[in-house]
Amino acid sequence: MSKVKADRFAGVDVAKARLDVMVVPDKKYFAESNDEAGTKRVASRLKRLGVKLTVLEATGGYERRLASELELAGLPAAVVNPRNARDFARAQGLLAKTDKLDAGVLAMYAERMKPEPTRPKSREELEYSSFVSRRRQLVSDRAREKTRLEKTIFEWEKESVATHIKWLDEQITQIDGKISERIKQDGEMNKRNRLLRSVPGVGPVTSATIMASLPELGVLGRNQISALIGLAPLNNDSGNHRGRRSVWGGRSDVRCALYMAAVAAIVCNPVIKVFYDRLRASGKGGKVAVTACARKLLVILNAMARDGSAWDAASMEKNHAIAS
Repeated sequence: MSKVKADRFAGVDVAKARLDVMVVPDKKYFAESNDEAGTKRVASRLKRLGVKLTVLEATGGYERRLASELELAGLPAAVVNPRNARDFARAQGLLAKTDKLDAGVLAMYAERMKPEPTRPKSREELEYSSFVSRRRQLVSDRAREKTRLEKTIFEWEKESVATHIKWLDEQITQIDGKISERIKQDGEMNKRNRLLRSVPGVGPVTSATIMASLPELGVLGRNQISALIGLAPLNNDSGNHRGRRSVWGGRSDVRCALYMAAVAAIVCNPVIKVFYDRLRASGKGGKVAVTACARKLLVILNAMARDGSAWDAASMEKNHAIAS
């Protein structure tokens, strides 16, 4: 009687210069350089082994080349949050840490958890995302410099900080232009941008952030999309204790953008304003109410992207799909 061949899964620990690869259940291990030639060899070898799914951690961009190479080879790959992999390792009692062991943990994660494969971004999508990411970095730097300016004593120091702030303003303006131009050049992005911007409270920064960091908008359900961003309230109960619900994790850039959009929407968006007033009247705190509005805004945007329909306040209130 012939044995049933087990599916193979791979985990890749990604570093700046090196790729450590483990394949289970065979426990085959090998390492390659994290460059064009190395990623091609990894993809070729995993294809020969018939690997069903490969898992690699998000490492600030060092994983992109391999993810693209695996896609070209027709090999499903999932780029996962490092925290999820660490929690999985602790749950398995695997506390030691080396590159080889980390690759093994990711392979086990692929085998047991079977995360959904991630669609790698095209070069154009990566460049657009880099514009949005760089803008966020510059805005953060500008905020720190403005705080520093308030605390300076000497005139030369004030002049130095003010000069840097002016330079940051110019850089942000240039990148805003690049983002705007890229959106205009891409018909699909332009259409998505107009749809998102039709919602009162959603400005160009929120729209750009969503388009860069949330390709799942309109594809996932309301609960899934909320959990993905980190806007799904998490229980904190034990026995008779009922703790305060909280939100955390997820994609912080999108969550922050939606929070600021919710602050604006409370003033200018009739649907969000009514929802916010109702929460406040029921005793909810200000931040809790704004966070709930950010989640409602996300669910509304998700429904609009799913249906391809622009904002309409009357129909939004009647639509049970976005009721909160």
